[in-house]
Amino acid sequence: MTDRPRMLPDMPASFPDTRALLKNLFEAAIHAALPDAILARHLPPPPRGRLTVFAIGKAAAAMAAAAEAYYAAHFPDVVLQGIALTRYGHGRPTRHIEVIEAGHPVPDANGVAASARILQMANDLDPNDFALVLISGGGSALATLPIDGVTLDDKRALTRALLASGAPIADINCLRKHLSRIKGGRLAKAIAPAPSLTLAISDVAGDDPAVIASGPTVADPTTREDALRILRKFHIDAGEHILHALDTSPEGPKPGDAAFAHASFELIASGAGSLKAAAAIAKAHGYDVIDLGDKVEGEARDVAADHARLALEARAAGQKLAILSGGETTVTFAARSANPGGRNQEYALALALALNGAPGIAALAGDTDGIDGGSGVADDPAGALILPDTLARAHALGLDPQAALATHDSGHFFASLGDLVQTGPTFTNVNDFRVILVERPAARDNA
Repeated sequence: MTDRPRMLPDMPASFPDTRALLKNLFEAAIHAALPDAILARHLPPPPRGRLTVFAIGKAAAAMAAAAEAYYAAHFPDVVLQGIALTRYGHGRPTRHIEVIEAGHPVPDANGVAASARILQMANDLDPNDFALVLISGGGSALATLPIDGVTLDDKRALTRALLASGAPIADINCLRKHLSRIKGGRLAKAIAPAPSLTLAISDVAGDDPAVIASGPTVADPTTREDALRILRKFHIDAGEHILHALDTSPEGPKPGDAAFAHASFELIASGAGSLKAAAAIAKAHGYDVIDLGDKVEGEARDVAADHARLALEARAAGQKLAILSGGETTVTFAARSANPGGRNQEYALALALALNGAPGIAALAGDTDGIDGGSGVADDPAGALILPDTLARAHALGLDPQAALATHDSGHFFASLGDLVQTGPTFTNVNDFRVILVERPAARDNA
């Protein structure tokens, strides 16, 4: 029996029914994207030769375990080989596929070593073999194998600068592709002429295959000029090694390259599916639903301000409404903050301030992988929730929400209130999930 992610712990006493519903909506979003629930129906029959699995991302070990379970049940004579490269704390038990954990979002030596082994195994395949590539969010940071002239330290420094700049994930992944020997279609080139199928769980707005985990098995539509333009746009000093490499290294394979002649790609889960699952529960509880989609991007506090306006307008209009959204916001640091708290916690704090205690409005924001920034370890919170009394309880404890937002200290703020959302690793990743519940005003509210 496959392990399931832990349910959210019991919440403090205020607004217990609302807390429970917020938890249920978040859990529904996660369960809609779990590998053990969705992967099997997409798996191909085994080949004549070897069946090699390359799983990369936060869901990699869970996807590898689900694939092993399927083939053991339906093709018991088939033996899989391969590597699942995932984030620390996201490993799962497997029998044949080796699980390796590495650094995310800042890459480390484990990721480099595992990526080199993946590339070596890919180059060893022949036309009778088959590569099953299982991709999920986080794969771009994990599959780190720098091109010649670029060191791991170079890539670590660049990653930190990009994360602090507020650059969207598509721009970050563009740079990663042009500095990698495995991303931007280069893994497909190594696998060829063996056929391959990539099954992907998307964590990016728009579900572009070239952006999910930086597209290791699909053509790269970007150029080195695009990468250089991003560095200029966000005023990032990338260093001499990276600039020289971008100027001199060959481009990744482009559309029409022979590397993709026998390479297929299929999206099996995304934020849209998770929002749909949550919407069904909200409707069953009597809420009308506005689904803003899974492409929401922008500075976390700005997105929160926009969503607060929608919620206040709905409350004023007498609506009972659930406002759902996914995607990935960003947090821009003037200087790198040592305070805990990720983009969802920052969104929740900014939303609480924008709502200013408005009655009948509550919300939850969390990362579906179970880890929302912070220190980057497996027991970091997934996000946070807010209630109409959030600011009142904070002031009673002597907390200053404005100061917490200014210093990106949302983690300590919500920990003090008991309003962090903590799941542990969920073994999937379709990016952020946000829900705002607006209650219809009672008659006395309008008296």
